[in-house]
Amino acid sequence: MRKLFAILALLGAVGWCAPLMAQDKPAAPAAAPAAAAAPAAAPAAAPSAAAAPAPTPNKGDVAWMLTSTALVLMMSVPALALFYGGLVRSKNMLSVLMQVFVGFSLITVLWCIYGYSLAFTEGNSFFGSLTERLFLRGTFDPVKGEFAMGATFSKNTPIPELVFVAFQATFAAITCCLILGSLAERVKFSAVLIFLTLWFTFSYTPVAHMVWFFPGPDAFTDPKTVDAVTAKAGLIWQWGALDFAGGTVVHINSGVAGLVGAYVLGKRVGYGKESMAPHNVTMTMIGAALLWTGWFGFNAGSALEANGTAALAFMNTYLATACAVLSWMFGEWLFKGKPSMVGAASGAVAGLVAITPAAGNVGIPGAFVIGLAAGLVCLWGVNGLKKLLGADDALDVFGVHAVGGVLGALLTGVFNSPDLIGPGSVQDWVTMKSGYPGIMAQLWIQAKAVGLVFVWTAVVAYISFKIADLLVGLRVTEEEEREGLDINSHGETAYHM
Repeated sequence: MRKLFAILALLGAVGWCAPLMAQDKPAAPAAAPAAAAAPAAAPAAAPSAAAAPAPTPNKGDVAWMLTSTALVLMMSVPALALFYGGLVRSKNMLSVLMQVFVGFSLITVLWCIYGYSLAFTEGNSFFGSLTERLFLRGTFDPVKGEFAMGATFSKNTPIPELVFVAFQATFAAITCCLILGSLAERVKFSAVLIFLTLWFTFSYTPVAHMVWFFPGPDAFTDPKTVDAVTAKAGLIWQWGALDFAGGTVVHINSGVAGLVGAYVLGKRVGYGKESMAPHNVTMTMIGAALLWTGWFGFNAGSALEANGTAALAFMNTYLATACAVLSWMFGEWLFKGKPSMVGAASGAVAGLVAITPAAGNVGIPGAFVIGLAAGLVCLWGVNGLKKLLGADDALDVFGVHAVGGVLGALLTGVFNSPDLIGPGSVQDWVTMKSGYPGIMAQLWIQAKAVGLVFVWTAVVAYISFKIADLLVGLRVTEEEEREGLDINSHGETAYHM
């Protein structure tokens, strides 16, 4: 009971303390935050001119976004849960499923209470307002029967804000769940819930705000006001960093947090001495296949419209993943003598990770290069780099997600160039004209974004783990770890033989 009260007290404290981290600055009544995709994210619909009728949502866009949201939900439960569950030992299978299932649910609730408001409303360069969309207030008026609208990346092309809220909720939830792979087989379930609450609040929401929030294309009406409108955006968006669907926000953010957790937790009992081979590669393959399928919602959905950019993101996601499967497999075949199913599945995830920031930001040649590079670089990340780091990152979250995310973020800056068949990015939001600042200039912007997110999440993760450790302790006992977390933490077993 003491642990339960500690968790409940922490959840309450976070909810009441968050205003200290946010600058409460109500937006105009008609303004509504919108989505995440490159080169900008989370636009907010500007008030329409008094003489012009308000634009109405395109039903095709709304249908595509609802479908994409469901696909991203599938990426976590069941896809990520099965992918991770198959990689651990059988005595810990249910503990991984439980952590992902409940963690996803916890973050979804917190997102709807305060997370969305902190990430996607106007505040300052780091956080949005806590109160503007607290408990999603203002998104629906039951008296008038009216829904608030959020912008897409085209002028006068809104979608219902609640659609965007749900879409981004799945991003927040799966990002938090990705971290759990680094902690597998030795972390307390209560500690997981406390850590996720803290890290989500102080790492995920500000990073999402910094990278993706801007006032929306409709706010850019006059060249004289561009600087003032831009100043309302998140810090990294103001820099001009490109992140179509979450290379920094999702993958670097979670991968670095996972590595910090692996260091703080320490190595599993018997690590390096006992066999810790995956217990069910079939489940891992099924999970990887579902991840690949669901990722089309993740990447192509980040276009926020059913348009050509969504088609480009869809094809790039499809192609880069297939390239990464092949490059990882052949690399493993060359260096280890045999191609493995775990390797092929890991290659697919590596390709998906690396193409995420680039999906709608590069042309087809860029997808080829990013996919092929991701398979080989992440293969090194989970072998050579992992040995250098010396951490027991149980399911290689850092080697795949952080390394793949960094690779994808940097190469996005290169292959966005029209000279390399890239689409360029919007440089003038008043006229919606595309452009490109040059490879070295964009690469430097991308590197700054990567560096800031890397440091931010590392610091927040370390503090969050230490608080969880202080409140309930991070690790189960050695006896419980040897027996397995399934029976000791949850009173169940995955298999009865």
